[in-house]
Amino acid sequence: MKNSRVPVVVELEVESIGFEGVSVARLDGVVHFVNGALPGETVRAQVRGKKKKFVETKLLEVLTPSPRRIQAPCPHFGVCGGCSWQHLQYEDQLFWKRKHVMDAFERIGHVEVGSYHDTIGVNDPFHYRNKMEFSFGASLWLTDEQIASGEKFDMSFALGLHVPGRFDKVLTISNCMLQKDVGNTVLAHTLRLSQQHGIRAYDQRAHEGFARHLVVRTSATTGSVMTVLVTASPSRDEESAFIEAWMQLFEELPAGSTMIHAVHDGRSQVATGSIQQIQGHGYLEETSHGITYRISPFSFFQTNTDQLPQLVGEAMQAAEITVNDVVWDLYCGTGTLTLPAAKLAKHVVGAELAQSSIDDATANAARNGIENISLHAIDLHGQKAIDLLATFPSPDVILVDPPRAGMHPMLVDHLRTVRAPRIVYVSCNPATQARDCALLADLYTVDFVTPVDMFPQTYHVESVARLTARSQ
Repeated sequence: MKNSRVPVVVELEVESIGFEGVSVARLDGVVHFVNGALPGETVRAQVRGKKKKFVETKLLEVLTPSPRRIQAPCPHFGVCGGCSWQHLQYEDQLFWKRKHVMDAFERIGHVEVGSYHDTIGVNDPFHYRNKMEFSFGASLWLTDEQIASGEKFDMSFALGLHVPGRFDKVLTISNCMLQKDVGNTVLAHTLRLSQQHGIRAYDQRAHEGFARHLVVRTSATTGSVMTVLVTASPSRDEESAFIEAWMQLFEELPAGSTMIHAVHDGRSQVATGSIQQIQGHGYLEETSHGITYRISPFSFFQTNTDQLPQLVGEAMQAAEITVNDVVWDLYCGTGTLTLPAAKLAKHVVGAELAQSSIDDATANAARNGIENISLHAIDLHGQKAIDLLATFPSPDVILVDPPRAGMHPMLVDHLRTVRAPRIVYVSCNPATQARDCALLADLYTVDFVTPVDMFPQTYHVESVARLTARSQ
């Protein structure tokens, strides 16, 4: 028989918001993390775990609320993993994002920065995401309210977003405030049909089941939607009937929309697959910075189209590209930075791992009459990429926009060898951005860093850093 443990409850004075949006308090000199609290608040929290340098706690009660606290408008806030800051006034979100960027460079990278600009905010901090990935789950997460209701639920099916820290638990939702209304139409339609046809969700533990993902992509320019239903191969009549019924929503969607059924039978939990059925063009069109982009189902594109002109504009301004410049765009994606740079430069070379993104970038260039570019599909974290980069014309400006993990040390070493006069580093992770800038600090000064809020209601922030080569 296990010994019962009396929960340890502490009263904390919250000081700040740390990385990943978790608030920080100190008790007897020991750091306590308490998710959901705000700076200036007095809270009661239950100790959940003790580490060597900090204590993890769960917020129980806010005794003295912050004047910056607001009522979160979404009923799912605090349970699903989509938002973390709906309870914090938007101007304060911008303040803390700038603070986190500064902390990354000062405390992680130990890099001297000329100046930190204010965070560039948005007009509407909701309805901004042009891509949402919803998961089917074979283990439904119940909220405290659902548990208290005494109602019986089908625990073997869910469609929505993962609960933070639980790969196997999914909270069912029918409306997400981060996406456009048409996206919620698709989500509700899919949930309703799944229940009507008795569809089984894919079980991540047993590796069996049918429904896996629902991807919803919307165009801010045209209002159209491209949605992808990812399943295992159909093996039952009700599964085939479900797909057929799901595709019928196409007639009700805005002009230019696309519906796709894709199959993924592997064990990896990725929201991609082999396309089996398609209605519509098979892509979305988006216009930003005077350039029309074609976005295919599984290609990367910045998730906030409304804010994209600010991000691209900041990067182009930092790059100071002239008509005689050769530009490298590394991790170029579908050409988000490549094509605007090509309008300013003599020539732009783009490199990216995903062939589908290079195909889109090529088509985007042709559609916009841009010819002064060359594009290459290659893994920038391998030796072959270094060999390929050595064949490129010497750059005057290098643009880099890597994934959250940042640049591979091999690539950083090559940039040190190339030593372009200017590097503009666009990042969705200030910690790895600061780390990489530190590796270049003896050769480059970091003139300024500008945070750009591409992800309102979350702790995530995009940042643009301009590096200038030191005099030899």
